[in-house]
Amino acid sequence: MAGFRWLTNAINLGRHNPKAIFGGAGLSLLLMLVPSLLTVPLQIGGTPSVTRMLVGMAISVVLGLLLAPLYGGLLGIIDAAERGRAAKATDVFAPYRSGGGAGRMIGFVVAMLGVYVLVLFVIAGVAGTGIFHWYMQILAAQGKPTPELMQLPAGFGTAVALLMVFWLLLMGIYAVGFGQVALAGRSPLGAVKDGFFGSIKNLLPLLVMAISLCVAFLLLALGFGILGAIAALVGKLAGLWLTILLLIPIYVALVLVLYVVMFGVMYFMWRDICGGNDTSPQEVAAMTA
Repeated sequence: MAGFRWLTNAINLGRHNPKAIFGGAGLSLLLMLVPSLLTVPLQIGGTPSVTRMLVGMAISVVLGLLLAPLYGGLLGIIDAAERGRAAKATDVFAPYRSGGGAGRMIGFVVAMLGVYVLVLFVIAGVAGTGIFHWYMQILAAQGKPTPELMQLPAGFGTAVALLMVFWLLLMGIYAVGFGQVALAGRSPLGAVKDGFFGSIKNLLPLLVMAISLCVAFLLLALGFGILGAIAALVGKLAGLWLTILLLIPIYVALVLVLYVVMFGVMYFMWRDICGGNDTSPQEVAAMTA
C-alpha cells in the first residue's frame, strides 16, 4: 500500500509551507504555458500540415528542456518544507543559479526522451508501424479526420496494452530519476539507472498508486462537475458573466492543486524508494542498484 501512501501524503503536502509550495507551483505553471502560447499561431494559422505540426513539436521540446529545471526547483521547495527548512516561492528558480544543477536536469530529460523513443521502437516492433503512421495523419487532420482515419489500424489494441505497461514503468523511472538528479546530485544516466531499478523493484506499489490516482481523479472530476452545475444554476439566475466569474477561479485552483499533488507524489515516491537525501549520492545509488 506504499503507492496509496504516496498519494495521501501528496494530498496533505501544503500543510508545512503552503505559501512557498503553492507559490512556486504557480510560478512554474505560468512559465510552462509559454511553449503552448508560442505554438498557438502554428496550430490555428495557415493550412494544417505535418510540417507545421513537427515545427510546433520541436519548439515545444526545446522550450520544455529549458524549463525542465523548474521541476527540480519545485521538488527542492517541497523537500525543504517537509524537512523543516526555510523555503520561498522563488526558490523554484534555484536550479538556474550557479551550481544549481540545471544542466543535470536538462540532461536527464534528454536521456528520458531517448528512453521514450526506445519504447516507441519496441511498440512499433511488436504492434507494427502502421499505428504511428495513422496517428501522424490524425494529428495532421487538426480535429477533422476522414472516415478512413476513424477506423482503428491493425495492432491498435496491442499498442495500447503495451503503452499502459510502459507508462507505469516510465512514470516510476521519471519520478525516482528526477528526484535523484535534482535532490541527490546524481548524473543524468545514473538517475535513469536508479529510476529503472527502483521502479522494477516497486512495480506493485506503482500499480496501486496508478489505481489510486484514477479513483482520486474520478472523485475530483465529480466534485468539479457538481461545482460547475451549481455555478451554472447561479448563472441562470444572475447572468452568464457571474458563471464565468465563478468557474475561472475554481478551475485555476483545481489545476494548481493537481500540479502540487503530482509533484508531491513524485517527491514521496523518490523519498520512500531512495531513502531521501540524508544519505550520500553513492549510498542512494547503492540502494537501487
